[in-house]
Amino acid sequence: MLVDSHCHLDLIKNSNPETLVADAQAQGVSYFLTVAINLDHVPTLLDITQRMDNVYTSVGIHPTTDPDLTVDVDTLINLADDAKVIAIGETGLDYFRNEGDLSWQQQRFRRHIQAAKEIDKPLIIHTRDAAEDTLRILSEENAAAVGGIMHCFVENWEVAQKAMDMGFYISFSGIVTFKSAKQIQDVAKKMPLDRMLVETDSPYLAPVPYRGKTNQPAYVRHVAEYIANLRQDSFDNIAQATTNNFLQLNSKYIKV
Repeated sequence: MLVDSHCHLDLIKNSNPETLVADAQAQGVSYFLTVAINLDHVPTLLDITQRMDNVYTSVGIHPTTDPDLTVDVDTLINLADDAKVIAIGETGLDYFRNEGDLSWQQQRFRRHIQAAKEIDKPLIIHTRDAAEDTLRILSEENAAAVGGIMHCFVENWEVAQKAMDMGFYISFSGIVTFKSAKQIQDVAKKMPLDRMLVETDSPYLAPVPYRGKTNQPAYVRHVAEYIANLRQDSFDNIAQATTNNFLQLNSKYIKV
């Protein structure tokens, strides 16, 4: 059994969600979290989750989305008032190719954390070239009260440790399979098995042997297989542990 802990079913072109889920289920994927990057996407994502069991969603605004787009805590809370919404995000900080005053990202990030705490749902964190500020804001806003997922992790072991100390799981995407991803591979080797998740971030970041192609949830199997080989562990052990971790994180909202 596997989980794709982070995908974007609504963004995968030339495919419909039912087919994508069926193809993934044929590879042993049993649960899916299709993640919002903009509040305009939420109705579509909720519709997808209502059509299929074991597909869940989130409410949030990706940190690189329109700087002029503001959101208040109450709006996030109201949109998340659905049994199929199990997280707030993706949210966080992304300083890559972003210059100047980025306080708007930080303010929006804080509102997401505040909303998550109000409704006791975990966070989905995106961070790129912003690890120090991401960890600082998580600490200042007491994000440990809800924890969550450090999605598509690309930072070093020290950052992973600090995030885990605040109750976050570390999720590995297809990037871990890339030859150049030595730092991420090192983290994957060191990770406590009970704090690890796997994901696709589809349609992005397809793992080897599909690198450069459109990613899809079925390919999460390749991420788990690569990590198993990296850690000299069995695929079954990695698959079961990461599934258990996802279910544990979301035990209030997913009844097995």
